[in-house]
Amino acid sequence: MKGEKRGVDPALAGKLAECDGGGPIPGTRLAGRQEFKGTLTGEYIESGDPPWRWYLMVDLVVKPDAFDAEAVWCLQGNFYPEGED
Repeated sequence: MKGEKRGVDPALAGKLAECDGGGPIPGTRLAGRQEFKGTLTGEYIESGDPPWRWYLMVDLVVKPDAFDAEAVWCLQGNFYPEGED
């Protein structure tokens, strides 16, 4: 994607975190809250104007029942590393 920036934040790599997000409710046109818990890789993608930064979470131990992927991108500000305020 044009204007996309990729990078790694080593301070987040390997941290267990919770991530809140939104997603479609199957069988409806509605969206609802989704919760994830997994390990941050520190990898990020930044795009848009103003830029939005998304961090990659893997090894998911909590995810919605209908979520089949093994990783998820979490918006900065919507994830909470364990042990941090």
